[in-house]
This record gives sequence, C-alpha cells and structure tokens, in this order.
Amino acid sequence: MGKSAACFLALVLTAAGAGSAVRAQPLQVVELFTSQGCSSCPPANAAVASLAGRADILALSFGVTYWDQLGWKDTFAAKAYTDRQWDYARGLHHGNVGTPQVVINGRTDVVGQRASEIEGALRRVPLAAGGPVLSLQAGAVSVAGPDLPRPADVWLVRYDPTTVQVPIQRGENGGKTLPHRNVVRQLTRLGTWSGGQKAWRIPEGPAQLKTAILLQSASGGPILAAARS
Repeated sequence: MGKSAACFLALVLTAAGAGSAVRAQPLQVVELFTSQGCSSCPPANAAVASLAGRADILALSFGVTYWDQLGWKDTFAAKAYTDRQWDYARGLHHGNVGTPQVVINGRTDVVGQRASEIEGALRRVPLAAGGPVLSLQAGAVSVAGPDLPRPADVWLVRYDPTTVQVPIQRGENGGKTLPHRNVVRQLTRLGTWSGGQKAWRIPEGPAQLKTAILLQSASGGPILAAARS
C-alpha cells in the first residue's frame, strides 16, 4: 500500500472509530423491484414509500427492464437493476423473476403490496447488532470486522429521496400518474471485503441524490450491513 493510500485508510478508520462508542441499531434494507408497466406494482410502490421515512429502514426502488417491450418503457429502469433481481432469484432459490417483489435484508422476499406484509418479513429476518461496522463519511466508506468465510461485495447506491410523479401514457398503467420514492439512479460495486479494516473513496455524486452503502454476501446473498448519508 502506498503512503497516500495508507494515510487515507488511517484517517477514515480513525474517524469511524471515534463515532463507534455508541453503536446504532442496524439499518434494515427494503428493496422493491418494480416497473411502471406493471399494473400490480402501484400498491407495492405505495407500501414501500410509506416506510421510506423511517429512521431504521433504507427503502430502495429499482426499476426493472423486462416490462419495457409491453407498451411502456420504464423511465427509471436499468439492466443493472434487473441483473440484481436475478442475483436475488438465484440466492433465494427462485426459478424466475417478477414484479412487484420486495426483498428484505437480502434474506427473504414478499410481494409487498401491503406495508404490514413487509413489516412482518422485517420481524422474521432482521439485521441484528454485532455485525461488521460500516461507516459512511464524507467522500469515503470504511468497513471493519472479523474475517468472513467468503468475500462480500461493497455496493454504492445513489437514490432520489423525493417523491417523483410520473405520467404513464401507454401499457397496463396507461393514463395514470404514478408516484415513485427513493428511486435508485446509480448502482456501483466498489470492491470486496473479507474481514479486517478496509476503506474506499466515494466519487462525488449528483447533489440531488442521497448515498447509501450496502455490504452484501456475493451473488445475491444476505446483506451484512448498510449505511446512508
């Protein structure tokens, strides 16, 4: 490791340690896979949006692409988000993907058309205290903890925290205006972590987007820790 990289790592880890005397409860991660072309999705969009303001929940909405050829191209969809849903399908032992789908902490999934359904799943598979320490500082993220049996992925997520109203002109939801909240606009894999202490620089993002970090077992496995700005 070069001198500048070593100094950067020491600075980030010192800052993380300074704030770790009182450890907050883990952030619970709720991921919605949805499409503007799916008539079953608006209730799930609303259910996830109703939880998005909670301090203990990171709610994220991913637009998938496989509805795009059926009359309306989702304005937020990206192949990377469809790929993420397929990773979960393999990790959760599903043979296919569909919408709406709400994945909780990378450990289970529900259709998610009611907030109570999502809350029930959160009670079944909560992220518990005592996992890796994930610290998100200005311009950097650090992870510290014991060695893992296999490397975990570190994901950078940029999302829009506002409610965006989208008029749908064609397809199953044609003529409706659908609200979207916490829409993911960027998903970037920063690297891997397998234990000990490690830090990454975070590139500056659009001012209107919030930043979150997910530490997750590879290939659609369980989420180990999460943080947000």
